[in-house]
Amino acid sequence: MTRRRLILATENEHKVREIRELLADLDIEVAHLGERDAPPELTETGATFADNAREKALAVARATGEPALADDSGLMVDALGGAPGVRSARYAGEGASGAELCAKLLREMADVPDNERTARFVCALSLCGPVGEIGRWEGRVEGVITREPRGDGGFGYDPVFYYPPERLTFAQMPPERKNAVSHRGRALQAFRADLPAVLARLG
Repeated sequence: MTRRRLILATENEHKVREIRELLADLDIEVAHLGERDAPPELTETGATFADNAREKALAVARATGEPALADDSGLMVDALGGAPGVRSARYAGEGASGAELCAKLLREMADVPDNERTARFVCALSLCGPVGEIGRWEGRVEGVITREPRGDGGFGYDPVFYYPPERLTFAQMPPERKNAVSHRGRALQAFRADLPAVLARLG
């Protein structure tokens, strides 16, 4: 039986590592766009994480002829009306580093009191074949925005996202602990639960 191959619609090494770790025990070959000589250019024009995930997965599936899994995720801060939202990666400008993203967020929230700093990470997953979307999943995790970065792990907004049950930011948590509770981890757990049905639909 041929091992199933899944292409991740991303070149983000941090996301690739997280997803591979979360799917490591499955009989699936996880490839990604960074391994291709001429990866398709991906756009994010949707109004929601789910729209963007579908757009990216469909583009890759059509370009490669293989099933593609896309993730679109970001941070939603209540005091900022849900921002940065779908613009999370571009909140501090195109190509901004994680440190620059965190710095901008903390500046925007400088006057927000501690009891109003609630936020959540959201991850939308979309699995597409060349003819359309096969399935979609979502994961969310609630937290609080700190007043300064804490921890050296993770990426993006992890150093300023405090997860109350662990009393740590995501950047302070070991990868396996973060993956167990993160938005991406929860979305992928839902994907894993549906995997038998998903593989049956792929034929």
